[in-house]
Amino acid sequence: MGHIEQFLPRPLRGDTGGQVMFAVLIFTVVLVALLNLAVPASSSLHLSTYAVTLIGKYLTYALLAVAVDLVWGYCGILSLGHAAFFALGGYAMGMYLMRQIGARGVYGNPELPDFMVFLNYKELPWFWHGFDMFWFAMLMVILVPGVLAFVFGWFAFRSRVTGVYLSIITQALTYALLLAFFRNDMGFGGNNGLTDFKDLLGFPLQRDGMRVILMAISALALALGYLACRYIVTSRAGRVVEAVRDAESRTRFIGYSVESYKLWLFVFSAVLAGIAGALYVPQVGIINPSEFSPINSIEVVIWVAVGGRGVLYGAVAGAILVNYAKTVFTGALPEFWLYALGALFALVTLFLPRGVVGLWRAKRVEA
Repeated sequence: MGHIEQFLPRPLRGDTGGQVMFAVLIFTVVLVALLNLAVPASSSLHLSTYAVTLIGKYLTYALLAVAVDLVWGYCGILSLGHAAFFALGGYAMGMYLMRQIGARGVYGNPELPDFMVFLNYKELPWFWHGFDMFWFAMLMVILVPGVLAFVFGWFAFRSRVTGVYLSIITQALTYALLLAFFRNDMGFGGNNGLTDFKDLLGFPLQRDGMRVILMAISALALALGYLACRYIVTSRAGRVVEAVRDAESRTRFIGYSVESYKLWLFVFSAVLAGIAGALYVPQVGIINPSEFSPINSIEVVIWVAVGGRGVLYGAVAGAILVNYAKTVFTGALPEFWLYALGALFALVTLFLPRGVVGLWRAKRVEA
């Protein structure tokens, strides 16, 4: 095993759970591609495009969970507003996809999206300019969540707002954005949001091959995001971050700029959430203000708690397990899902405080 580890990226060395996760991720991408593209649709082994899209969506949720675990599990910042960063990244991608529709829309306007024609817009709002270029849209996917997190974090952390008070403020932030984006005059489609996307970089989004590519890119983004977070938490800065989590006042007393560490980690986490949102939108085909809903941020915290707070691959496992359960449960008893989710969170808090991964690690130690 030691001979194999020397060929692995440094953040993965000594991380058995992460190594297993990467192996499963690679196996899943290859298997899904083969079952969807190589196996005939008439075969019982064929994997539907719907299933491919579902897997891709789970992977974007896993990246979002990793982002939340980075700030909550390792720095003690319980953010109930990461859905805002996820949604902002999604809107940036959605704006690019809307600009690509051009004259193929219902109203045939080459410049204005359909909802703007319907609402009697005479010209494209200034903040939509540039979104016809892919590189500009991707830059906004990173900058918009990052700048918002920087401004919010600067004031919150410099004011030494911590604990439940910080959580409430982050929840208020995402709720304020929810109300703002619901307004038709904001220029983002109101309650209907952005939808009816046609293609990405000239490739039709509805083709099976494109769905597989998007799923594979989501897996790659999750892998790179995991490696980046793992690099941070195993570095000297990561040890300081954990010290902030465990004893913030003492860490500040010995000379570390606690606010700076919290700020850059929060901004990086927000950028990861924005990237997850950008990958989510072309796969599900819509982005609307409901993505800002505070309940979404709370659900992400539950994913991390179920998987195992403070363990990055635990966040991945929790996101996939809970969302798979949601898919199955809402198909059978949709009206009871929220009760089941609440019960799951209560049971994990009481009987599995370290999550599912914590139970697995405990059994490994006993063995």
